[in-house]
Amino acid sequence: MNPVISILFRVIPLAMGAVCLAYGAYIWDMGSESTSYIAGHVVTFLSLICIALFSTAATIIRQINHTDSPFLRFWLPMLGYGAAAVGIVAGLAYFAEGTAEEFVVGHVVFGLGLIACCVATVAFASTKFMLIPLNSRAVPEMRPENAFPAGICALLLLIPVVCTLLAWLWGYTALYDVADAPHYVAGHVLVGIGFVCASLIALVASVVHQIQNTYTETERRFWPLFVAAMGSCNLLWGLYVLSNPSPDAVAPGFVLIGLGLVCYSILSKVLLLALVWRQSCPLANRIPLIPVFTALFCLFLAAFLFEAAGVNPAFFVPARVLVGLGGVCFTLFSIVSLLESGTSR
Repeated sequence: MNPVISILFRVIPLAMGAVCLAYGAYIWDMGSESTSYIAGHVVTFLSLICIALFSTAATIIRQINHTDSPFLRFWLPMLGYGAAAVGIVAGLAYFAEGTAEEFVVGHVVFGLGLIACCVATVAFASTKFMLIPLNSRAVPEMRPENAFPAGICALLLLIPVVCTLLAWLWGYTALYDVADAPHYVAGHVLVGIGFVCASLIALVASVVHQIQNTYTETERRFWPLFVAAMGSCNLLWGLYVLSNPSPDAVAPGFVLIGLGLVCYSILSKVLLLALVWRQSCPLANRIPLIPVFTALFCLFLAAFLFEAAGVNPAFFVPARVLVGLGGVCFTLFSIVSLLESGTSR
């Protein structure tokens, strides 16, 4: 890979993480209103996902450029898990404080930590990324000598499953009290985050099974459809929530739509791995455009919400959060481009 391009693909997640961190801190410092507090915290902690995505990008680039080492092979995924731990611990700490704003922030930040944990698992699975193009040309079902042990494979697949179940169970628990606004907002967003974690199950499974050379034709069709379904669930659920005339429905409704767009960005990675496995795909180099389009959609939608927030304060939080989600979608562009570059070899 061109050294300039390899640096660019590592700079993108760090730059988007810096944008989320700086913009979130700016919103956080705007005042003591609950809207500033919630939006500032959520956008700030979205930077944790960007850090985990950086660990994935750096892990793949080091292998493509033959600059990998045992030290980096271990510590780059650990960087992602460290970011996830910050989100999970901070979310639990905010939740324990007990105020309405901290109740919402605690749920959402905990969920963002779960997403970062799933992304870090993608980085861990990608430590043997270069086996994917080799296996694509090898005899089917012939396990490479340096593939993952069976126990590690099971652990890698278990992590995103556990994260998904945690998000869904805690989210549905919060939704038991939908008459209370903090429960209504936190529950819907955390369940939507669960759909993002479920999408990452498909990505981890695709990467691990291709590394193990056990990726099947059934998986080639199933996993992309599964991720598309998760994104559509978020999108449709967001529209359903927005049909509620209550002002409390505005923030979770639009955030669910943004999370659906993140799922579609993840779809580009799962779809690329499926399309190039044991076959050529002339349009594979166009798939990285999907996260670019989802990022632009987030930003354009945020622009409309910024205008609406001047009239209705209920639009303040989703306008800011969608900017951060747009940054996450654009960060996924670098990962998809790396997958296309590595698998095309």
